[in-house]
Amino acid sequence: MTPPSDHTSRSVRLGEVHRWTQTSIPTLREAPAEATTPSHQLLVRGGYIRQVAAGVYSFLPLGLRVLEKISQIVREEMNAAGAAELRMPAFVPIELYAGTKRDEAYGDLLFKLTDRHGRSVALGPTHEETLTDYAKSAVTSYKQLPLTLYQIQTKYRDEFRPRAGLLRGREFVMKDAYSMHTSVEGPGGLNEVYDRLYEAYVRIFERCGLGFTVVEAEAGPIGGSASHEFMVNAATGEDTILICPASGYAANVEKCEIGERPWSIADADAAQPLAEHHTPKMPGIDAVASHLGIEPRGMLKTILFKAGRAGDDPAWVLATVRGDHEVNEGKLRDAVGRSLTLADDAEARAAGFAVGYISPRAATERGCQLVIDPDAATDDAWATGADRVDHHVTGFSWRRDAGVSSASAANLAGVKVADIRNAKAGDPSPKDPASTLEARRGIEVGHIFKLGTIYSEAFDFAILNEQQKKTTVIMGCYGIGVSRTIAASVEQRHDDRGIVWPAPIAPYDVLVVVMDPKKPAHAEAVATITDQLRGAGLDVLVDDRKERPGVKFKDADLIGMPIRLTIGDKALERGMVEFQVRAGSAERQEVPLAAIVEPVLGALGG
Repeated sequence: MTPPSDHTSRSVRLGEVHRWTQTSIPTLREAPAEATTPSHQLLVRGGYIRQVAAGVYSFLPLGLRVLEKISQIVREEMNAAGAAELRMPAFVPIELYAGTKRDEAYGDLLFKLTDRHGRSVALGPTHEETLTDYAKSAVTSYKQLPLTLYQIQTKYRDEFRPRAGLLRGREFVMKDAYSMHTSVEGPGGLNEVYDRLYEAYVRIFERCGLGFTVVEAEAGPIGGSASHEFMVNAATGEDTILICPASGYAANVEKCEIGERPWSIADADAAQPLAEHHTPKMPGIDAVASHLGIEPRGMLKTILFKAGRAGDDPAWVLATVRGDHEVNEGKLRDAVGRSLTLADDAEARAAGFAVGYISPRAATERGCQLVIDPDAATDDAWATGADRVDHHVTGFSWRRDAGVSSASAANLAGVKVADIRNAKAGDPSPKDPASTLEARRGIEVGHIFKLGTIYSEAFDFAILNEQQKKTTVIMGCYGIGVSRTIAASVEQRHDDRGIVWPAPIAPYDVLVVVMDPKKPAHAEAVATITDQLRGAGLDVLVDDRKERPGVKFKDADLIGMPIRLTIGDKALERGMVEFQVRAGSAERQEVPLAAIVEPVLGALGG
């Protein structure tokens, strides 16, 4: 469904006119010391938010208007995509989280409370459990599916160090939606609804006026299989995304694939002798490399994981990557085909591993499965751990010292070469062999998941299908950080003077700056302008303060309304007002006082 244009949506309602002196807009010349990101600084300075406690903010009148505009765009597109809105409580009985073990997975991030009767509850960071518990009692037949329910709700996460204002707070506003199905494929299946909501998300962020990239992503603590993140493009973004400029492929660091990388371990003599070095209290790559006089890329990094057992498979898995690379747990899990957790240090030491100084040789000695990243599977003479605390070796050879060649060695429990590291800029593209990956910065504002049956199985949420057989309900999950989108927009659209709002989510369409509110001619001009704009469905803020022009102009730039109209004596003598667009070159021009709507709508794109 194509959303209505801005002009159409405005024509069905009268605009609002508010006066600065009747609205709380406490602008500041300087940002508080703890505000380090552009959005945090500008939203505080512009009078949009105020901190109440660490990571907890009040939305002041301007900030609330932005929040409500984004929420309305989200609501319209979710409704158009066939979803129905509901509201679940912020309080979640802890036993709901315990049923999926997410009370353990979230750990200290959960705000936990105990009521007067001794019952434990949490303030919900998400509501998969609450929704599934409800749906189990309300949905009993395949005839009720597919069904998609959503809410726009305040969520809570007890961040240890909340930062960056609305980007990493302890209280935030989120839209979360949940779809339910009897199948993955076919009409009404998970894939069909997932694709429909994917397109709804694209429309939401397009309507918000944001530049964004959709990337393949890992599911994370929510669980499930396929997922996509919607990232607002911003140089100050906290996340790195990798793209192939030739194919358009995009993924976050945790999910990004890497194109084919040639590797070879020859069955030949080692190039250098193995030499042991004392490296006291140097378990880290950088310190050891500096001590040995080599680059981190000349070292092997070997990380130990505990694996879920399957038959006679070994309990331990060693993952080896080049020293300047990082092991990707999701890729490693896929390579071995088993669940994995990072090894507990105490348990690993009890099993004989020299934690922090492990080498690939431990695979032979301990009967581990060994997985090697292609960049580490070469004939180079490597530096690596010595399997002895406070010691490393140089001259390590895969063939001589670990019994590994391209054909592998029979004395190992298992060896495999596979992509098991995080991708980086400059890596070969997985979609175009002639292209390399490029890095961009972004801010995650939306994330959608194909949950599958992870929550419905935990709650025994099953119904009778068309064949009258009991079948577990298949689910999807779809989130948008509504308050986070406010900050992401500012990170993307600001300059050295202040915020530059996209027109669809700006608190007001037009700011009218009155040079002298006491003058009758100025007051009459305000009435003429606001009557026209209000009748056209435009929202107007009138700066009627008794302030110097310089103060008003600086505040106008700071709060960032799309259009500024200035009422002054010289222009009024000619029946004109000064017209300025906040974005771009900020060139000033004059437009007729009696015909203000057309140029304003033209500048707003209406």
